[in-house]
Amino acid sequence: MELDNLLEIMNRLLGEDGCPWDKEQTHETLREYLLEECYETIDAINTGDMTSLKEELGDVLLQVVFHAKLAEKSGTFTMDDIIAAISHKLVSRHTHIFGDEKVKSAEDVIDVWEANKQKEKKQTPAEAMEAVPKALPALVRAAKVLKRAPAKKPSKVDALKELKSLIAGLEAAETDHFQIYGKILLKMVSLAAILGINAEISLTNAVEEFIYTNSAESP
Repeated sequence: MELDNLLEIMNRLLGEDGCPWDKEQTHETLREYLLEECYETIDAINTGDMTSLKEELGDVLLQVVFHAKLAEKSGTFTMDDIIAAISHKLVSRHTHIFGDEKVKSAEDVIDVWEANKQKEKKQTPAEAMEAVPKALPALVRAAKVLKRAPAKKPSKVDALKELKSLIAGLEAAETDHFQIYGKILLKMVSLAAILGINAEISLTNAVEEFIYTNSAESP
């Protein structure tokens, strides 16, 4: 199996006669590379370049294996532990497949996943929201926090009404623009969820369109 071969290569690189650079790395020093590879993978998906996607997924896998081998050397966990953990998670969170849960739509599946996650972690809704990583891009984090919020999800009409009210408040305010603007962005993320839109990807597309339009208009 090729994964076994990759693991053996990493053993060699981290071994006594291995690569000096690889042997100096830690979980902390590898953070930037993991993030970079994830962004490059997303870019390959966005451009539809399957050759690049294959390569970038390999780079992401390398980061996973690298971290696994560092953890193994410190006696923390192994690659087998990682695979076992994700396998268990897939079964325990898909109770509509491996259990008696009933779902009617993809949206129901997301609700089931989040409910099972909170049960496993014994989290209250507030703790679940707090657990969303602060290092995530703000739009992504906002979407995840809103998804875990216990409050009833507003309708499109209510969300638009609240958004218009916030915009009117921004127009009237002479101060506190920072706070009101943040609330407008949060409400826009909430509206995106109602419309079935990924706010992060929607904004990325808008930025690309803006760049293209302004580049075309440049002399």
